[in-house]
Amino acid sequence: MASQKRKILSDPRKQIRFVRRHWRAALAWAFGLFFMASGGLFLWAATLQIPDLSTIENRKIEQSVKIYDRTGSVLLYDLNKNAQRTLVPISQISPNIQNATVAIEDSNFYQHHGIVFTAIARALLADIASLSASQGGSTITQQVVKNTLLTNKKSITRKLGEWILSLKLERVLTKQQILEIYLNQAPYGGSVYGVEQASQTFFNKHASDVSLPEAAYLAGVLPAPSYYSPYGNHKAGLDARKNLVLDKMYEHGYITQDERDQAQAAQVTFIPQRTSSISAPHFVFYVQQYLEQKYGLDALRQSGWKITTTLDADLQVKAEEIVQAHAVTNQANFNASNTGMIALDPQSGQILVMVGSRNYFDTQIDGNFNVTLAGRQPGSTFKPFAYAEAFLKGYTPDTVVFDVRTQFSTSCSLSDTTNNTPPCYSPTNYDGLFRGPMTMRDAIAQSINVPSVKVLYLAGIADTLQLAKSMGISTLGDANQYGLTLVLGGGEVTLLDMSSAYGTFAQNGVHYPQTAILKIQDGAGVVIEDNSQPVGSQILPASVAEKINDVLSDPVARAPLGENDLLQFPGRDVAVKTGTTNNYKDAWTIGYTPNLVVGIWAGNNNNTSMVKKVSGFIVGPMWHEFMAYALQKIPNQSFSRGEYTQSQKPALNGAWQTLGADGQVHEILYWVDRSDPSGPPPQNPNNDSQFQRWEIPVQTWVAQHGVPATTPTSIIQQQTLTPLAPQVGQ
Repeated sequence: MASQKRKILSDPRKQIRFVRRHWRAALAWAFGLFFMASGGLFLWAATLQIPDLSTIENRKIEQSVKIYDRTGSVLLYDLNKNAQRTLVPISQISPNIQNATVAIEDSNFYQHHGIVFTAIARALLADIASLSASQGGSTITQQVVKNTLLTNKKSITRKLGEWILSLKLERVLTKQQILEIYLNQAPYGGSVYGVEQASQTFFNKHASDVSLPEAAYLAGVLPAPSYYSPYGNHKAGLDARKNLVLDKMYEHGYITQDERDQAQAAQVTFIPQRTSSISAPHFVFYVQQYLEQKYGLDALRQSGWKITTTLDADLQVKAEEIVQAHAVTNQANFNASNTGMIALDPQSGQILVMVGSRNYFDTQIDGNFNVTLAGRQPGSTFKPFAYAEAFLKGYTPDTVVFDVRTQFSTSCSLSDTTNNTPPCYSPTNYDGLFRGPMTMRDAIAQSINVPSVKVLYLAGIADTLQLAKSMGISTLGDANQYGLTLVLGGGEVTLLDMSSAYGTFAQNGVHYPQTAILKIQDGAGVVIEDNSQPVGSQILPASVAEKINDVLSDPVARAPLGENDLLQFPGRDVAVKTGTTNNYKDAWTIGYTPNLVVGIWAGNNNNTSMVKKVSGFIVGPMWHEFMAYALQKIPNQSFSRGEYTQSQKPALNGAWQTLGADGQVHEILYWVDRSDPSGPPPQNPNNDSQFQRWEIPVQTWVAQHGVPATTPTSIIQQQTLTPLAPQVGQ
């Protein structure tokens, strides 16, 4: 018999005859199995009961998510310990709130019977494709069921139960009763639950008195309360959500066009955030936003997870004390009202300290705004990326470029070296002086602008941008958005990203993405997420990172700045870079050892200018104070310094006094083809659009000073120029 079956299966003609004879039996079996499965499903559905509805509105938050420091013993925040909720009947909830919520969350709420079949089909297809059950598209009724009647565990059966209970709930409650439950249990951020509590927290009003634009804000918060918090860094995003809510209200006939336009233009004031029992608030809300975006609101509200973060509680407390004390002094002395600080472990990317302002609850400076995550111009702290790219291409710390007045813009006369009005570009240095020939080591260590602009040109804007991005800078755009001003801080970055990117230098070119989470465990101790074994990527060759580390930790090269007392620590290998932006709006100091990165920003949240002082005087003292404290807690590690290999091209080794075929001293573009620095000299240097712009000022300098037999650094002492108004400081 088995042999006969094999013959049938191996012969296509016999297969066809077999199917024709037995298709009815196969179909009968299929229908039988289908009806059995359907019967089981309907039987299971019939057993699903809605709990006592009288208990729904008094339901407690099931399990609280707790956020700890890196030891797992210091509680930073219990998300629901102090949950605030005030229940009110639907009659005491403004129609503005009801209509705004329905318009944006479930526009067919009054038409459907609990579920929308097209949304279910779409969710099913997406879940099947991803082998999960995480798709959205829930109705308000489904959200009531999910948040009040079901557990947080995600599964296909839970989703089926949600749909069935939603249909049943619509049969026993009116739409207004369902909406009342929803608005009384919805999360509005932090420990605020329910629309009455949210109205009181945001506007100091009862839910019955909320205006149309205020109602639109309340509805706009709902999909992501941490991200869209009016007290966080995404107020612009919340404003956009408010306008979208009003558009939807107009689209669905709840308001007129005039009402929409007036509400979108209205200015709404949020009352100051109230103090709560929380440690490291900027960091905690950064973590909470991460959890919300990755795992959803359900996990935050009901999971009972233990979140062990990367925060060093002791360093955090010390950093907050230092920032608070110095920021108050800086406001009085330098008109710099705020400060942010980041400390990272570059060996893992773990965030050890995050101080987003001098005081989270200080309303006079918008203290809840986290400046460590805000886009700011980095000034000269961006220069190391250009120098690193230049070293990658074959230039060395000994390569010499000339610090002379130079007109870089091809839209202006090359002889117009003092015109810096756009489109012309002729930058000056922080002290208004020009130093003649400088090694790249001295130029970056002393933060001299003109040589750094030349270094960016030699390295290439596009390649420098790509390097910075690969090292962790996430906010920069495309190369066509920037010019040579990029090296002086022309692109916006965040303090967190910059500190993380400097960690790549600290780790000899290996980048570890920043992380705030060590481990997430559920109530039973099962690990949900584990970042205790970080994985890094080699972004820069170690030899290039070693050059940057060597230069930035060189107190001799940095000595002319006069900041060594603030920027060095005897017996410790510390690299550091400062930066002050155009119009003195931002002051930066970022320093690091092989096992610690500390970045500080100072300025004003509203981007007003500080008193004209370089960053070392504004930020240096607090950076030094914190660094001195932190270095006591970590092992003493030194930067590796590999064999220093000289280039085969004298010009790349700093031989600037070498005479060309014409018997003249020349700028680097005479000796180097920018597309192949280590290759042969260009046959015609004039083919480079910058050659004459750099060359003529050099010839002028040589005519004035001759060709001394001294090293380039000694020429600094020979200059006696009248200082100019600086463009961008050190």
